[in-house]
Amino acid sequence: MRRTGAGKIVWRHLLDSQGPGSEAGVDSMITRRQASAGIVTAAVLAGTSSAGAQEGAIMQLPPPRTEGGKPFIQALKLRRSIREYSDRALSQQVLSDLLWAAFGINRPSGDRTAPYWRHIMVIDVYAAMADGLWYYEPGRHVLQQHGRADIRAATGLQDFVATAPLNLIYVAHGERMQDISSEERRLYASVDAGFIGQNVYLFCASEGLATVFRGAVDTKKLALAMQLDRMQFVTFAQTVGYPKA
Repeated sequence: MRRTGAGKIVWRHLLDSQGPGSEAGVDSMITRRQASAGIVTAAVLAGTSSAGAQEGAIMQLPPPRTEGGKPFIQALKLRRSIREYSDRALSQQVLSDLLWAAFGINRPSGDRTAPYWRHIMVIDVYAAMADGLWYYEPGRHVLQQHGRADIRAATGLQDFVATAPLNLIYVAHGERMQDISSEERRLYASVDAGFIGQNVYLFCASEGLATVFRGAVDTKKLALAMQLDRMQFVTFAQTVGYPKA
C-alpha cells in the first residue's frame, strides 16, 4: 500500500445513512455556554444536514509512532485532569499518535489498544475540531469528515470545550449489543469508553498534553448536532490540548 504524505486530503462522496436524533429539553436558566451550544446546533442543522453532510473528506494521518514516550510508571504519576487549555493546535503527527493510542489497531488480528465488550466493537471515536467533525477509521488510520461545522461548543457544558483544539466523542452502536436491556447497553458502552479514555489520559501524560474525560454533556443535543442514527448514542466526551501557560 502506498502511503500518502501527512496532511493530504482526498475528497470523495460519502453515503449518508444517518438520521437526526431527538432534541433535548431546554433548562429555564440559559448560560452563555448553553446559548453558544444552541447556536452551534442550529448551524449544523442548517449547514450540514441532508445533501450537505454527504460530501466529505478523508484526512490521511501519518503513521503512528509506536515507540518512545515516558515510562509507564512515570505516565501514571503525571496522569491528571486539566480544564484550562492553550489555543495551540495539535500537529497531525500528535493527532495520529493520540488516535492510535486511544483505540487504534495494535496487532495483525485487527484488535485494538483498548478492550471491548464481548469482543464486539461498539464504540466509534469522533474528533470535533475547528475544521469540523471527523470520524476515526482505525482500519485505514484516517479521519473521515462527518460534518463541516465547528460543533466543539456542543460537546459539553463547560466553556473551555468551545476553544480547546480537540474534543473526542465516544459514540456507541446500540444495535450491536443484542439480548441486553437499554440500561445495560449504556453501562457496558460506558465501560468501553472509559478504557479508551484512560488510554488517552496516559498518552497525554506521556506527551505533555492536557485532557479531561467529561460526563457533563447534553448527549441528546450532541447526538442531534452530530446527526447520529437513532440506535447510536453518545457516552462521554474528552477534551485534549496543550495546557494553558
